[in-house]
Order: sequence, then structure tokens, then C-alpha cells
Amino acid sequence: MGALPAFILTGLIAIAGGTAALAGATDVTVGFVAFGAYLGPHVAFAGGVAAAGYACKTKKLGSGTDILSSLYGTGDPMTLLVGGIFGLAGMLIYQFFAAINLPSDWPGTTVVILAVITRLMFGSTGLTGKYEGEGRREYFTGGKGFFCNVVLGLGIGAAVGFVSAQMLNVGTDPALMRSFPIVCFGIAAASLIFTQTGFACPATHHIAYPAACAAVWSGNPVMGVIFGILGAVVGDFILKTFNSHCDTHIDPPATTIMILMFAVTILFA
Repeated sequence: MGALPAFILTGLIAIAGGTAALAGATDVTVGFVAFGAYLGPHVAFAGGVAAAGYACKTKKLGSGTDILSSLYGTGDPMTLLVGGIFGLAGMLIYQFFAAINLPSDWPGTTVVILAVITRLMFGSTGLTGKYEGEGRREYFTGGKGFFCNVVLGLGIGAAVGFVSAQMLNVGTDPALMRSFPIVCFGIAAASLIFTQTGFACPATHHIAYPAACAAVWSGNPVMGVIFGILGAVVGDFILKTFNSHCDTHIDPPATTIMILMFAVTILFA
């Protein structure tokens, strides 16, 4: 179905499972469906990214950065098999990270690793792309765009941070609040359905998820604001550095989550 459509489904299941767990129900859909072998980003999204890279290299897709198109539409069994092989590799890498208890986000880190492998195997632009424009290459969005990113991160970070504080103030069990970041992630991921359908909706899961984790794990909503802004700024840098002027997709949100969740885990877990 393509990388982004699969990820949108991940978000929908994360909302359902995370909300159930937040309400005190026993939930297994988050671990086994949303972040498991069914729709886990390290399986479904990463597999879709690899399949797109392969399909472009074999002239069956216009761009290896196309994460919106269904790879079934290529009519090529090998494209589907490449996606499946990378999905299997994603599950194995994830299990390894779980075994060593990697101090970061396991699905996000796996997505990054497989995206780099995809670029090296099927791309030709190198990890940072091939800039062929005039003037100096931009590594951050400048002008009003930079401030838009800061405002976006500030707004989402404040929302998740202070909503988490309100929930604790009304007596929500702190143990149940561990599911709150999953709900925030799910809402952000599901909102990409608007991107899929052609609207200028930004990716925000790399902002909402680390911000919510920072706020909940630290017990301080201000940390949500700080990590919200960091998510927006770091994500912009990753986009400009690794996912511009290139021919395969290295996911800026997953890379940002990998970096920030390492910091959040070290500081607050």
C-alpha cells in the first residue's frame, strides 16, 4: 500500500490502543499491531521505503522518495519481495534492540538504519544528497519558515505538556500516563492522511512523541515545550541534510525521534 498509507494505519491503531490503555484497559494492540510485526514502522513503513527505492532503481516508479504511492501498483513481484525482506530485517533489528535495551526509540532507530541501507543499495546520491543548485546549500529553513517551525514545535509541545499535567491533576494514575505519549504519536501519525490526500499538513509525530515523553517522564510540562521546539528544529535540519537533493527517503521524523528519544531516555527514564 506504500510507506505513508501504512504509517497512517499505524497511527490509527496507536490512538485506539493507547486510549484503551490510558483508560485502564488491558491492551496488546499497541505492542503487537501498531508497533509489532503487522504495522510497526520498522516493518511496514521501512519496507515501503525500501520497495520504493528498488522500484525507482528498476524504472518501475518515478522517484525513490515516493512514499505515498502503492507499490502494488508497480505490478512487480520483486518490488513486493524487496519490501517484505526489508520488513523482516526490520523485525530482526528491532528484536536485537529490545534484547540490549537500546536507550532510544527502537522502531524509529530501525527505520533510520534501513533507510540508510536503502540509500546505499538503491540510491546514487549519497547520504546527504547531491546539491546542484546555485549558492550555498541550506541546512535550516530560513526566514519566516524557521519561525513557523519554532511556533509549530512550541504549540504542540505546550499542548501535550500541559494536557498531561491537567490529566495528572485530576487524578489520572501516573502508571497509566505512560500511554499518553502513544496517543499523541497516534494523533500526529494519523493526521498525515491530509498529507496523503494533497494538503500541506506537516509531519508532527517527531514533535509530539518526544515532547509527550519528556513531559510525562519528567513530570514537568515545560520539558514538553522544550522538546517540542527541539523536535521541530532538529527535524528541519535532518530534512535539509539527509532528505533533500536525494533519490531515496531517509525519514526526518524517525531520525529526529531516534536522537531526541535517546536524550529523553537518558535524562528522564
